[in-house]
Amino acid sequence: MKDKPGTDSRREGLILILSAPSGTGKTTLISRLLALFPDITLSVSYTTRAPRADEVPGRDYHFVSRAQFARMRAAGEFAEWAKVHDFFYGTPRRLLDRAVRSGRDVLLDIDVQGAKQIKKRYPGAAVSVFLAPPSWPELRRRLAARGTDDRQVIARRMANAKREIEAIVGYDYCVVNREVKTALAQLAAIIRAERLKVGRVLRWRIGPLRGALKR
Repeated sequence: MKDKPGTDSRREGLILILSAPSGTGKTTLISRLLALFPDITLSVSYTTRAPRADEVPGRDYHFVSRAQFARMRAAGEFAEWAKVHDFFYGTPRRLLDRAVRSGRDVLLDIDVQGAKQIKKRYPGAAVSVFLAPPSWPELRRRLAARGTDDRQVIARRMANAKREIEAIVGYDYCVVNREVKTALAQLAAIIRAERLKVGRVLRWRIGPLRGALKR
């Protein structure tokens, strides 16, 4: 039977976690990464916050009420969930379970709290990458250049970024986004290498592989 587009029955699916402080350039890199790897599925999280002007429900987030989020959480429908800036965010569990089984790779745009939960739930499939700014002054400059936040909000985002940086020791990789082209190439290299890891080969493939090597 022919595999569905974007799946690879020779291995388990890869769950790629990408975390970064605000202003690091994560949104731009995710967009370019998905264009480079169209077979990767971007997981759309659930959130209790209201959509912003440029956000489309179902594409950027699934926007739900706090009551609905609580019901989903109680039913075990989230692979991870976290409270960020007084709002709840959660990653749908069913998508990840199916992806791992079918050999489909999934990209998660989640914070350090969620990354820790996903790594614990999917220890073999999950790979975490922390996207870091080149320097604190540059991060502050990028946040100010967006023109969407006042000084108080920027100061809060800078403080959050410093706390997030402390969690970097729990990640598998760190990519410093000095220049988008270079950072994109490094992320692509991580994906290609992780897809070739022996540990991702499904058990039923190990026997035939050993037999072929003996010939």
